[in-house]
Amino acid sequence: MAQKPIAMEQLKQILQLQQDGIGIREIARRTGISRNSVRKYIGLLAKDAPVEAWDNKTLADRAYGNDSLNHDTDRLQQLIIHFQYAQGELNKTGVTRQLIWQEYIGQHPDGYVYSHYCHHLNLYLKNRDLSMHLEYHVADMIMIDFAGKKLSYIDPSTGEVIQCQTFVAILPFSGLIFCLAVHTQQTADFTTCINAMLRFYSGVPATILCDNLKTAVTQPSRYEPVFTDICHQLSEHYNTTFSATRPYSPRDKVMVERAVNIVYTHVYAPLRNREFTSLQTLNAAMQEQLLLLNNKPYKHTPCSRWYYFEQQERSALKALPTEPFSAKKVATLTVQRNYHIQLSEDHHYFSVPYVHVGKKVKVLYDHRTVEIYLDYQRIALHIRNSHKKAYTTLAEHMPPHHQHMQQIKGWNRDDLLSKANRIGASTHQAAVLMLENSIYIEQNYKACFGMLMLAKKYGTGRLEAACRRILQGTRVNYTMIKNVLERGLDKQLPQVGTPPTPTHENIRGKEHYQ
Repeated sequence: MAQKPIAMEQLKQILQLQQDGIGIREIARRTGISRNSVRKYIGLLAKDAPVEAWDNKTLADRAYGNDSLNHDTDRLQQLIIHFQYAQGELNKTGVTRQLIWQEYIGQHPDGYVYSHYCHHLNLYLKNRDLSMHLEYHVADMIMIDFAGKKLSYIDPSTGEVIQCQTFVAILPFSGLIFCLAVHTQQTADFTTCINAMLRFYSGVPATILCDNLKTAVTQPSRYEPVFTDICHQLSEHYNTTFSATRPYSPRDKVMVERAVNIVYTHVYAPLRNREFTSLQTLNAAMQEQLLLLNNKPYKHTPCSRWYYFEQQERSALKALPTEPFSAKKVATLTVQRNYHIQLSEDHHYFSVPYVHVGKKVKVLYDHRTVEIYLDYQRIALHIRNSHKKAYTTLAEHMPPHHQHMQQIKGWNRDDLLSKANRIGASTHQAAVLMLENSIYIEQNYKACFGMLMLAKKYGTGRLEAACRRILQGTRVNYTMIKNVLERGLDKQLPQVGTPPTPTHENIRGKEHYQ
């Protein structure tokens, strides 16, 4: 076995004693170093130079024979360069350390043996697998994840065991944990989890950090992950931001990873021998265990997760909106020439600023509102009503000459329908049909306004009668109503039943065709 080199301080002490005229036996006694070692180091070093003239590097080179050390340093440097390549190769299927070492020895025949190779590789990987202590700020972030292990309940009608996903969330600052069982990780259940989580915390953080699950992230990326529409909708509704961890980097959300294990111990384990017959009863039992967990004091302190949350974090969260989030339907539509888009579900038209005619827009809508986006900017917002085959038009969306026309004539849908309704039900129905008669809004307004002006010439009673007569047909327009009034057809009583065929010698009867 090679002799271990002595320390630099001892080496300098030997030199000083030797220069002071002390013999080898006495130097060995005073320093505790064997006489052979003292003799060897004195023989390696020059005897005519004072100890103060030696610097540490020169002294080490002469005493320790650093030519061999330099050679080993070169080998180690070559090994580190090799490890930069080997680290990526070891992640590939079927590649082993033995295989990589054989390639290394083939390139460097004087390289390290396999055992030393593995020792240095472990040190290399360990030095690159460092973790940093993270400081979390109050109300800054909620981390979310789905647990890998599932819970279940039994359907009493079929006896089938229904597997459930478990959603887990944590506020890293206070450590307050939330969990909820749902059937899937799909969009509907994901939004249910987010709504329930934020109700549980009674507020909203600045950021919601999630894994790269498909419901939330369409394109994982280290720097610019692409989120799903549902995440964008949730962000806008709750005034927060979604963020995603780096792919294959579980340490980015280490707190929620730990929270999952805590849920296994404090929620899963106490419920392991219980049977449940519905998702509701399962979640009720989970909430009981969750309450105990969050009120349990931390180690070495009388304070619990819930205590720190109530004292320091609850008030710092942003306020919840008045209503929980409800997912909106999404459609990509083209703005028509009449600066409206049409929802095919009810054939209702909603206006868009006229400068966007012909452009593709994204429409988000539910039973309450219709939002229209262009290049991620909202360009229109409408309250959705139940009227089918109707137009909802905002004046600011119209081109200037259309706005001017309305200001002069007082033409707008609500005013025209209100005037028609004062004349009568048939006039109102005719006005509704006329306003939907053409894609050109100003033309519809003109025709409806002209029809209402007929009341000044013929009276409201005759106009109502004319509209009643026209509604028996398949078309309604200004010209037809005007013709009825000019010809006095509105004064004629409608014929009841089909009149009998008159008797005449030129009219053949049914017997003629037998």
